[in-house]
Amino acid sequence: MEPVLGPEFEDSLFAPSRERREGGGDGAACGARRCEPGWFHSAADAREGAGGITSSKFRADWAFRQRDFEKALCEYSHCLLLLPASNIAMRRDVQEGQARCLSRLGRHKEALDIAEKMRNSATNTDHLTTVLNLQLSIYQRLENVEKKMMCVQQLICLHPFNPWFWKLLAEAYMSLLQNLSPLVITEASLNQSEEVCVSNGCFQTLTGREIDLQPHRSEGQQEGPWLSPAAETKGENAVTCPSSQVVKEFLCTSGEMEWTDREKCAGSKAWKQSMLKKVGIKACASFIRARLLLQLTQSQQLSFVLENNRKCQKEIDDKVGLLGFDESSLLLMTKAMGQDLIPEKLKEEFQGEVKCIGPSALSSLVTASVMEFEIKWFGNLQDDLCHFDGQFYSDIYLPPLVT
Repeated sequence: MEPVLGPEFEDSLFAPSRERREGGGDGAACGARRCEPGWFHSAADAREGAGGITSSKFRADWAFRQRDFEKALCEYSHCLLLLPASNIAMRRDVQEGQARCLSRLGRHKEALDIAEKMRNSATNTDHLTTVLNLQLSIYQRLENVEKKMMCVQQLICLHPFNPWFWKLLAEAYMSLLQNLSPLVITEASLNQSEEVCVSNGCFQTLTGREIDLQPHRSEGQQEGPWLSPAAETKGENAVTCPSSQVVKEFLCTSGEMEWTDREKCAGSKAWKQSMLKKVGIKACASFIRARLLLQLTQSQQLSFVLENNRKCQKEIDDKVGLLGFDESSLLLMTKAMGQDLIPEKLKEEFQGEVKCIGPSALSSLVTASVMEFEIKWFGNLQDDLCHFDGQFYSDIYLPPLVT
């Protein structure tokens, strides 16, 4: 018998199709489980296995939402004991919940220990981004300006085209401006001949007018007790003001305190003016880059997202105007901070694949110090603006410190 040419088919393929049940499927109906509100609180769901793990995780998230952090911590710890080692994604989520509970309970060292373990076991950029956001929220509560600034800068190293990280960095520099000293600034950057005092997060004029310097949350960033641990970071992004001692330590680590104590005593006013200007340049440049990134993305946005974008741009415009740089300086900053903003790069940032690499390789993606970051992004800019000595807080009067 000669071989058959061409493909062979099973006879069953040409058999009449089986009748299907209404709504699809040809077997017994399979109904989805209907869960009542708070189903995870019942004793029937407190069992072992996958169902018990899910119930425990839901109870932990619910307790966190209710701001019962002690109970949430117990539930997260119980859930972690039930989780198999192979379920890496859920284990990291539960560990993050533990750390956030510990931080809210004032047990910051334990929270940082968990965050460090998560960082050491991170294998992709999403893992590292989550850990940095977690560490940022912890240092936020500790008011550690140096560590907080480093976390934001490392987030920017991973996501240089994210406008919200740049805005957060700018607000951190504004916080530094407020804490360099209780300054009284003449109207060089605001109105003519009107003196203002920087205190309690705002400029307060001698005539009673106040201009707020604190970062404002947009409607999409409002914090409430309903936030889950993973979404909590946004609500904790407001910058708290550190003490003067912490500011000095930060300036020292960033390379800004190069004078000896004797030289600083002899020229403290000149040093203070120089520091105000340098920090002001970094704040303004960060705001400008955030605004440029928001402008580039708004053409792709609609509805409340577009409205939130425009509100944020307006807020940035107000803060940039408050810093008092002239048009020439602002144009120079805009050119410097926007020279790498190419649409193709932005597309890669928001649609690119997650980089899956080892912990040591991940560490190489972020800067090792505040100084290294600032040299990369602001070094040339500060040199170019050094001749604008009269443009930023030109007349500064430093009143005696009140004890």
